[in-house]
Amino acid sequence: MNFLAAVPAWCWWLIALVLVAGGQQYRVVVAQGETGTARIELADYRLEVAERDRRAAAKTRTEEQRRQAVANEEGESARKKLELAKGRAADAESAADGLRGEIARLRNGHRATCDTIAAQQRQAGTSAVVVLGGLLEESDRMAGDLATALERSRIAGLACEAVVDRMKSTR
Repeated sequence: MNFLAAVPAWCWWLIALVLVAGGQQYRVVVAQGETGTARIELADYRLEVAERDRRAAAKTRTEEQRRQAVANEEGESARKKLELAKGRAADAESAADGLRGEIARLRNGHRATCDTIAAQQRQAGTSAVVVLGGLLEESDRMAGDLATALERSRIAGLACEAVVDRMKSTR
């Protein structure tokens, strides 16, 4: 134990200090290594999340474009059907105008014929033809308006149903 006593006390303190400092330095190096590993793992995780987000956004855009294409296609189909219905309505209106002209001609002809009949009979007959002709014209005009509105509504409803059905069937 003599050789231990030969070493001064301050050396023992220095040796202890070096050991403690070395231990702390070792802990710092290990912690830096773990921090570096954690940073690498965090960077990898961020890349993975970014890639997942990019794929999800691309998938969402693709689905949105598909749905928009379906809606555009059905909208175009509905517009074509509406144009066809407008053409048919114009034809029907033209035919109705012809009928109205014929009613007016008959009414005028009836007035001319009735001039030869007695005043009482002419008044009753004229009023009946005038009333019936007016009712026929008004009901024909209303029927045309209602048919046009109904056709537009039907085409719009069918277009909406087609869009929804195609969206459901292609999921």
